[in-house]
Amino acid sequence: MSVKTASTFRKYHRMIGFFLAGVMMIYASSGVLLIFRTTDFLKFEHTRELQLPPALSAIELGQQLRLKNFRVTEEGDERILFEQGQYSRTDGIARVTTKNYPAAIQKLVDLHKATPNSPLFFMNVLFGLGLLFLAISSFVMFVRQAPAFKSGIKYAAAGLVVALVMVIWA
Repeated sequence: MSVKTASTFRKYHRMIGFFLAGVMMIYASSGVLLIFRTTDFLKFEHTRELQLPPALSAIELGQQLRLKNFRVTEEGDERILFEQGQYSRTDGIARVTTKNYPAAIQKLVDLHKATPNSPLFFMNVLFGLGLLFLAISSFVMFVRQAPAFKSGIKYAAAGLVVALVMVIWA
């Protein structure tokens, strides 16, 4: 590979790397936060009242509320108790308590969990492609005979092995 080609890749690697540095800080923060998503870490309780049709069955109530892991704990003639609250069969009022992140933190979680229906989807795809470019261009920036290239290959191989071991044993 010519010195000019390596220099060009270095220039683009540097520009894209600096551009993505801020994005990486946000993704890293939200990724660490998502590790604790099954706990109540940084979450607060939010109770809301919903007016539903009266006299719903437990199955109909679950369909109306669309709560994750909805499970009835007690069912009577006048009310249904479920893990996140209660429902009055006489007047149709459901009191639901959920645990949510504050708005700013929820935005970070939404960024990390974006789907193709989300406007953030394109940012996630571009970020992934940018990281892929950075990974590949790391090997093109150095002349193959240079010590930095040879040690870079060793570190990349070690990283690949560690990642594969973690994925297989996780």
